[in-house]
Amino acid sequence: MTRLTTVARALITTFAALLASTAPTATAQASADPTAPKDFVALRSVDPTIIQEMRYVTAHNFVSERIDGYKQPLCILTRPAAEALHKAQRKLLRQGYTLKVYDCYRPQRAVDHFVRWAEDLDDEAMKGEFYPNVDKTRLFADGYIAAKSGHSRGSTLDVTLVRLPAKPTRPYHPGEPLVPCFAPKGERFPDNSIDMGTGFDCFDTLSHTLDPRIQGRQRANRLLLKSTLEGLGFVNLPEEWWHYTFKPETHPDTYFDFPVSRKSLTSAH
Repeated sequence: MTRLTTVARALITTFAALLASTAPTATAQASADPTAPKDFVALRSVDPTIIQEMRYVTAHNFVSERIDGYKQPLCILTRPAAEALHKAQRKLLRQGYTLKVYDCYRPQRAVDHFVRWAEDLDDEAMKGEFYPNVDKTRLFADGYIAAKSGHSRGSTLDVTLVRLPAKPTRPYHPGEPLVPCFAPKGERFPDNSIDMGTGFDCFDTLSHTLDPRIQGRQRANRLLLKSTLEGLGFVNLPEEWWHYTFKPETHPDTYFDFPVSRKSLTSAH
């Protein structure tokens, strides 16, 4: 009887040890990040000449902090979108310009971060630059923030033009004085982009691509970007001069949530 008890206790101890050793693995598997489908690529692998200034990895955005899901400053797109952008870049280089992307694929967790920020009416740290004339209570109603974004489908990007040779853009220093995003180019936050009339992510009707108040060189710059990209299958969002989607989309009804990182791509291949 004593021997049986000893054996039973030994078996129980061994079983408990096995449970303890497997529990972290199960937890790790349950919390593992999703990975990208195989048709997603790093833009740099398709065209390394396009400048990448990934704003949501930094604090220089309307939320004033790094956005959830952006683990590395990396532009990820579906391959058809990346290849079409490469064709646009080849055309623009011959004219003395280069493309610059601010954002590409955007995980759903980042969109959720935007929504939480928009619902916090007390957080207006970056109002002076990004939405000086917009009451924060209007961000959803006016379409500046939404619970879903085309960026999460992988074929949408935010893009501008830079005159060659490209000069570097100085880094943003949190706490520095803010200037409205629609101020004259020489007054607002420096950006090596050519003058598009407003800065990127400017929550204002002046950001509408064909706003009649934008004239002269600013309008010509917008139209150069628009005509080049639309000629290669991209469609502009009329409310944002920087926002383009490649059509037809590879994943028109799927909103992905894998992080922006090289690991999301290498794990899938």
